[in-house]
Amino acid sequence: MKNILFIASEAVPFIKTGGLADVVGSLPKYFDKEKYDVRVIIPKYLCIPEHFRNQMQYKTHFYMDFNWKSQYVGLLEMEYEGVKFYFIDNEYYFQGFKPYGNIYEDIEKFAFFSKAALCVIPLLDFVPDIIHCHDWQTGLIPVYLKERFNGGEMYRRIKSVMTIHNLKFQGVWDVKSVKNITGLSSYFFAPDKLEAYGDANYLKGGIVYADAVTTVSKSYAEEIKTPFYGEGLDGLMRARSNCLRGIVNGIDYNEYNPETDKRIVRNYNQVTFRKEKYKNKIALQEQLGLEVNKDKFMIGIVSRLTDQKGLDLIQYVMDEMCSQDDIQLVVLGTGEERYENMFRHFDWKYNSRVSANIYYSEDLSHRIYASCDAFLMPSLFEPCGLSQLMSLRYGTVPIVRETGGLKDTVQPYNEYEGTGTGFSFANYNAHEMLNTIRYAKSVYYNRKREWNKIVDRAMQADFSWNNSARQYESLYDNL
Repeated sequence: MKNILFIASEAVPFIKTGGLADVVGSLPKYFDKEKYDVRVIIPKYLCIPEHFRNQMQYKTHFYMDFNWKSQYVGLLEMEYEGVKFYFIDNEYYFQGFKPYGNIYEDIEKFAFFSKAALCVIPLLDFVPDIIHCHDWQTGLIPVYLKERFNGGEMYRRIKSVMTIHNLKFQGVWDVKSVKNITGLSSYFFAPDKLEAYGDANYLKGGIVYADAVTTVSKSYAEEIKTPFYGEGLDGLMRARSNCLRGIVNGIDYNEYNPETDKRIVRNYNQVTFRKEKYKNKIALQEQLGLEVNKDKFMIGIVSRLTDQKGLDLIQYVMDEMCSQDDIQLVVLGTGEERYENMFRHFDWKYNSRVSANIYYSEDLSHRIYASCDAFLMPSLFEPCGLSQLMSLRYGTVPIVRETGGLKDTVQPYNEYEGTGTGFSFANYNAHEMLNTIRYAKSVYYNRKREWNKIVDRAMQADFSWNNSARQYESLYDNL
C-alpha cells in the first residue's frame, strides 16, 4: 500500500475559488483503494460552510515556532465520500470572508500552512510515501522537506510532486520579507533556487526542489517551456523537462451527468438527447427572458471574466455576432469590471438575444451546459480547462482556441472524415474565432444530422477522473 498525501489551499466541497479545488477534492476518490491510501490536508478557513465545520473532529494541537513567534496549530479531521481530510486550524491566519486573495497576507499565511502541514505528519496515523503539492501556495513544502525536515528518518524517504495548475500565479514577494517569514537561510535565495528576477518566488522553489513536476495537460507542459507561455520561468521548465509531465484533468462524472442531474429541467442521455435536450433550452429561454424558440442556435459562456479567457476577442466581434437574428448568447460569471459592463451593455442592446448573468450560480451553470447548442471558450492560454469537459459531457459542442488543455480535449470537426467533438481555431484572432462560430452555426442549421453526430461523439468522450488517476498512479510508482 502506498500512502499519498495531497496538500493544497482548497478542495471541494469545503472551499473553492477555481479548478484547483475540483482536482484536490475529486481526484483522490478515483485511486485504486487496494494499492493507494490518498488523504488531503487543507487549511480550516473560517469561511468553510458551518455544517462542514461542525462535522470536523478535533485530533490534537501543539505550538510551533514560526516568524519569530510561537503559533497555535490545531489538527482536525473528517471523512468525506471515502477520503480522509485533515484541516490545519489557526484563527489568526485562516479568518476572513474568503480564503485568500491579498498577496501580502497570503505569503505569510501559506508559509505558515506549509510548515504546519509538515509538522503534523508524525501526529497522523499515516506516514506518506509521497507528498503531492498543488500550486504556489504549497511551493515551500518541497523546499522545507530538503531544508529542515531531512534530519528525521521519516521525512528523508518522503518524495514530493509539484503540480502547476496555472503558471501565471507564482507567489512572488521581496526576498528580505520572505527570508524573515520562512526562516530560510540566504543559501536558498539564489537564482538557481527561490530567487527570480530579484524577488522570492514560492512556486519556483517548489519546481526546483520537487522530485517530479506535473501540469494539467500535455500541451500546456510543452507550452510553458516557451517564453510566451512560460511566465518568466520557461528556462526553468526546460531545465526540469526530464521530470515534467502533463496529465489532463478530469471531471466528476457523477456530479456532471445529464441523465441524473437534479439541477436541470429535463434529463437526457446519449440516446435520448435529440428528443429531450431542447426542452432544457426552452426552459432557460423562458427563465432568462430570451426569445423562446427551440431551433435558435444558442451559445453558452461560463467563465471568469478575465483577459486569459479570450474575452477581448469576443468584445471585438460582439456586434457582428449578435446583429443577425440567428444566434443567442448566454453568459454567466464575474471578473474584470470592463467585461462585466461589456456583457451588461450587450444584454441591454440585444435584449432578446443576449443574457448577461454577472454573478455565479452552480445551478445556472448546469442549466447552461445542458441547454446550449455550443459552448464558447477562446482562451489566450488554458492549462487544462474544465468547462469544455463539462460541455462535452452534456452534448454541448465546444468552440475553442487550440491551446493547452483545450487542444488536448476537443477534437476539431472534420466534415470529410466525419470525425470530431467540437470546433477549434489556431490563432488568437477575433475574426478567425468569428468564422469558426459561423461555420459551427452553418452545420447546426443546414446539416442537422451531422451536428447530432458531433453531439453523439462529444457525449461518448471519456474525461472522467479514472483515466487521470491511472496516470498519476504510474507517476507515483516511478517515484
